[in-house]
Order: sequence, then C-alpha cells, then structure tokens
Amino acid sequence: MKKLYAGRVRVDITPAKLPILVNGQFEARWFNEIGDPLSVRAFAFRQGEEKILLAVVDTCMMPADFLDAVKKKIKETTGIPENRMLISATHCHSAPSVVAILGTGVDEEYRAFLFDKIVEAAQKASESFTEVEAGFGQGEDPSNVFCRRFIMKPGTAWTVNPEFTGSPGDIAQMNPFNVEKNVVCPTDKADSAVRILAFRTTDGVPYALLGNYSTHYAEEKALSADYFGVFCDRMAKGLNAPDGFTAIMSNGTSGDCNSIDFLGNPKREFGKISVGESVAKAALGAYPQIDFDSAPRLAMIEEKITLGIRQPTADQLRQAEAYLADRGIDSIEKLKDYNDAYAWESIVLNKLPPTREVKIQTIRVGDTAIVGLPMEVYTATGREIRFMSPFPHTIVISLANGCNGYMPTEESFRLGGYTTWRARTSCLEPLAERKVRKLVYGMLNRLADNA
Repeated sequence: MKKLYAGRVRVDITPAKLPILVNGQFEARWFNEIGDPLSVRAFAFRQGEEKILLAVVDTCMMPADFLDAVKKKIKETTGIPENRMLISATHCHSAPSVVAILGTGVDEEYRAFLFDKIVEAAQKASESFTEVEAGFGQGEDPSNVFCRRFIMKPGTAWTVNPEFTGSPGDIAQMNPFNVEKNVVCPTDKADSAVRILAFRTTDGVPYALLGNYSTHYAEEKALSADYFGVFCDRMAKGLNAPDGFTAIMSNGTSGDCNSIDFLGNPKREFGKISVGESVAKAALGAYPQIDFDSAPRLAMIEEKITLGIRQPTADQLRQAEAYLADRGIDSIEKLKDYNDAYAWESIVLNKLPPTREVKIQTIRVGDTAIVGLPMEVYTATGREIRFMSPFPHTIVISLANGCNGYMPTEESFRLGGYTTWRARTSCLEPLAERKVRKLVYGMLNRLADNA
C-alpha cells in the first residue's frame, strides 16, 4: 500500500475592523467585541498522484460561487484539483457575514479578506508534508445535543403567514421557549456521537485531528469560533500535542438539534466553553482506543446533482409584494419582523432559477468515509447515510462547498415548522433529501470498491 502524507495549518481570520456585520438570525446584527479568534483550519493530503484538501472555516455559512472562486485560486497555487477540495463552515453564529440570508446582507470587505485567507491556508497546508497514520475513534456526549423540533398540541405551533412560508399548516415547532407545556414529543432523537479521524506521525506523535459533532452553536455574545474553537484548543492540550498540531471540529447533522434540553431543564447553564470542553473530553476518552492504519487508502469522488427550488406561486408573490408595499419596505434594511422577512424571501426566491446544481462529495481515508453536503442536514439523514454506508465508519459534514439551506426529510415537510419554511434558508424541493441520499449511497459504494 502507498504511504499517506499530510500537511496541516491554522490561519487567523479574525477581522481587524469593528463593528462588523454578523448573520445567523432573522435580522442584521453588528458586533464590536472579539471573544476569541476565528480561524480557517486546513489539511492537505497526498498519496501517490492523489491530492486532497479539507478545510473548515469559523463562519456561519459560505455560498457556492464564493467557494468555487476560492478553489479555482487554490488550484492555481497548489495544483490540487478543484474537485478534490472540501471546504465547509462550522456554522457558528458569531462571525462576519459572507452570505446574504434572511434579514442580513454581506460584509464585502470581510468576504474579500476571507477569500485570501482560505487560499493562504491551502497554500501553507500544502507546503510541507509528513508521513502519517490514520485511525477512527468515537465517543459520546449526550449532554450537549438535543432535538430542537417538537410536535406541538393542535393549534399551538408558532407560525408565520403561510402564504409567505409555503407551509400548509405547522404541526412542529423549533425551540418552544416558554411554551414547553404544549410539547407533545420531539420529532427525532439527537445523534450524540463525537466522531474523530486522527492522524499521527509514524513514531506515534499526534499530528492532526478531524472532529465531528451534531449540535448547533452554543452562544453568540461576541465574535467567536464558539465551541468549535474551544474543542480544537482542548484537544491539543489534552493530547499534549507538539506545536503545529491542528485540530478541526466540523459541523455534523445539526439541522434539527442544539444544546437546549427543552424536556429536561431548559434553565441549565451552558456556553461555548462548557460545550467545547465536554465534547473534547468525549473525544479524548475515545482517542486511546484508536487503531491506526499505517497506509490508509485515500480517494475522493465529487458528483453534481440538480435539485428543484421551491418558489412562490403567482398569487403568493402578489400577496408578498402588496404586503411589503403597504408597510413601506423596499430594502432588506427595513425588515422588522418574521412576516417581513418571509415576504421579502418570496420576492428573492422568485428571481432565482427554478433549479440548482449542487456538489456532493465523499472521501475515503482507510476504513473511514467522509460525506460533504452543502446543506444543514437533519439527524435522520445522517443516520440513514451511516446505515447504508459500506464503510465501518462514516462522518457527515454539513455546509460543505456551499449553503443551500436546510435539507428536511419528506416527513418534516408534512410537519412544517421553521426549518421547512420557504426561504433561502430552506429552499430545496421536498424530494431533495431522498435524491441526495440515493446519490451518496452510490458514491460510497464506488469508493469502497476503489481498493
């Protein structure tokens, strides 16, 4: 078998100018305080003629056209093919906005800055390769991940004008703050696994580590890498790793999950520190049991799939236009509430093409598969992918190579609720999840056959 070589790097992407525009909520926000550094962390791999880049950025999400341009530049400077790069967002809600979403626009200056920094990270990761071994480990942390979607008692689910959201009748509600008495049951059970793909030198020294956990961000009080950054710092310390060691925490299937236990004690205290340290503890507990492979097979497949985009009907569009005109809203800056935001999104979606081509990726590192999906993925989708995967271990990374909103299951559309409401945050056709899973299944089997 051929030897595996890897390079790793962390590049600071903390903005120098404050205040700065931050997305992740319904309205635009400006942060003027730095809680901790933001980073882009990258791994470059080489095995024979195969070259692969994997990078994770401390940001809420990044659009596909932005990342396509980044990859083109990286190819020019490193020689890594564009279809051999997975670049994803952690989905922290405490970073400068590089994509317009709901009521927030783009900080164009920071977006240009981030472009250069991701390219810089790829270049530096590719400058120096070390022979490595790889191995998979898995711990559990059920204390920081809970389903955040609930079936509610009839007529009690929070809703927005259905003409603007396209929801026929909401049965499910996300985050039932102060209305827990109306909860019937959660829509799923959260995935509590802490999955790690570790790399060490041939003499056993920790070199790099990819983590994956399926909870949303923990807090958003200041510019911050959130628990994702805390995890990376704690892993380096916990492994007593040498300088240069790089840990990455990627976003798993957190589309319907977060750290709030609505059915237990909603008042429990948690934040980026407590969540990051808890997840790192689970990973550190799993690390000693890892069986490292001295020559893991490296391979990657990228495919494209065309998916439909949900758009308003002609009547729904007229209602949205009349509503906004009546309220004197002619720009994103004037949006004041949820109905405003979804009426605005109806206008935006109507101007978009009715279909969208998205990239799906699968990577093989020995007996571990990595699946990169450019959406916010539900727990059920991750569970089905792992069940059908021919690999002993499978990691699913959300918001990789773009951001196409939530990817609800067909059943989720019937239940309704925020993550299904028609907007750029949830614009894909109801059959998208099934189509993507089918494609992933074929890609994983092809990877497994590539011995």
